[in-house]
Order: sequence, then structure tokens, then C-alpha cells
Amino acid sequence: MPFLRKWLRLSIIALVPTVSALAEQQPDANGTASDKPLSAEELKSAVSIDALTVPTPGEFFKAIGKGGKPNWTSEYRPPISIKSTDRAQMALNLGTLIADGYIAVEAQDGQQVKNVGKDVLALAKKLSVSQTVLARSASITQFAENNAWDQLNEELEATQNEVKKALEENRDTDLISLVSVGGWIRGTEVVTGLVMQNYNAENAKLLRQPAIVTFLKTKLAHLPGRLQKDPLIQNVTRELDDIQKMVSFTADHVPTIDEVKELNTASAKLTKEIGVSQ
Repeated sequence: MPFLRKWLRLSIIALVPTVSALAEQQPDANGTASDKPLSAEELKSAVSIDALTVPTPGEFFKAIGKGGKPNWTSEYRPPISIKSTDRAQMALNLGTLIADGYIAVEAQDGQQVKNVGKDVLALAKKLSVSQTVLARSASITQFAENNAWDQLNEELEATQNEVKKALEENRDTDLISLVSVGGWIRGTEVVTGLVMQNYNAENAKLLRQPAIVTFLKTKLAHLPGRLQKDPLIQNVTRELDDIQKMVSFTADHVPTIDEVKELNTASAKLTKEIGVSQ
């Protein structure tokens, strides 16, 4: 199964690494890996493209699962509060919940898929995009009951895609970026946890993702002033600065188990802060 689904825009190739090659950067004109930051023109282009260009958590999880059968259930977390009325926090939490859905699919846990699906629908309703998600929610429940795991992966991707389209139609385009930020942070927490359980160099190098973090930080930097002043957004931005340093190691470096643990601690802390009711 290819890691990039057909609906992902071609622009991802130029802006961020594909998931099947997260450990490698795009070669420069001399054929060597480049750690150069995106140019001003590239950043400008990135801003005009919505967050659908960021690989889904499911693609990240497929990459980590190539070398064996991870213990996905070990990465479950307690149910989060969905009582917040802060729309920025709801969008971030929606991203983390969609990542939880992919974890449940990888674990082939139908009941957990349905549990997460209920929370996704509840948040979607609060963000006024529930009609878009409702039909998908019914399909997710049916596929979970029938143990149709491949179809569930596709349905989760379609759900995430349609939520973002609905936000765009509602002129909540700023929240689209936050859905992707939340999903990436939770996905990083999960993947680092799995790497720590069964450490090997190939999986550890998948954590090298400076271009993705640069892209997400650019999106946050272009949020409107009212969101820039949101304490949670300010905190996410600060902590992403630290996380960026952890995922920006050179192409020939293999992160040590301690470095993986440091990244896991940072991403888990941020996931928890996103989930705390404001």
C-alpha cells in the first residue's frame, strides 16, 4: 500500500519528505541531502496551500510498522475532555483524536475505533462540521464491526479530508492548520513510544522531520492575531521550537534511545496540554 494517498496534493513532494522516506531530505542540485530551510518563496507557497499537504498520522504509522508488529494498544491514552469552548483547542484536539483513530485501526480494535469515532463526531459537531462527518461516522462503525481494517484506514483519511474541507467552506481555514498540528504532535508521541519499545536504527531515523515542523510552524505564524494571542497556541508554538531541534538531526545521525525518549517526553507533554480543558 503506498504511503501517500491519491488525494494528497503533489506539492507535498517539494515541501515535506514523503513518509516512506522521512529519514531522508530531498537531494540538492549536487545530489546530496540538504538541510537548508525553505526559501521565502517556498514558505509563501506553503502558506497558500492548506494543511492537507501534511502526511496523515496513518501514513506515519504505516512507515513505523514496516519492520514488525508494534504493540499499538500500549499507545492508547485515557479519554480526553471535549468540554472546551475554545475553537483553537477543539481543532487541535480533533487532530489528536483522528490520530487515536489510526492507532485503534492499527491495533485492529473495533470497539476502540467506535469510541474514538464518537469523540470525533462530538468535536465535529461543536465545530459545526458534523453533517460532513456524520455519514463517515456510520461507515466507520460498520467497518469496525466487520473488521474491515483497510477500509477503515481509507475512511479515516476521508474523514480528516472532509473535516478540513468543511472548515474551509465555513471560512474557518485557520483551524485547518491546527487539526494537522494536533495530529502530527500526537503521531510523534506514538511513534517515539513505539521506537523506544523496540529500538532500531531504521525506525529511529524516521524521526528526522525538520521540513514538516518548519511547515507547521509557518502555518502557526500566519494565524490571525486573535489566535496568536491564545495562550495554548503560544505554548504550542514555543514547544514546537524545541521539538524542531530534536527532529533536525543530520541525515547520517541515528538518534540514540535517550534522544528518542526526550522527543517522546516533549510530544507527550504537548499532547497532554492540548487535551486539558481551558
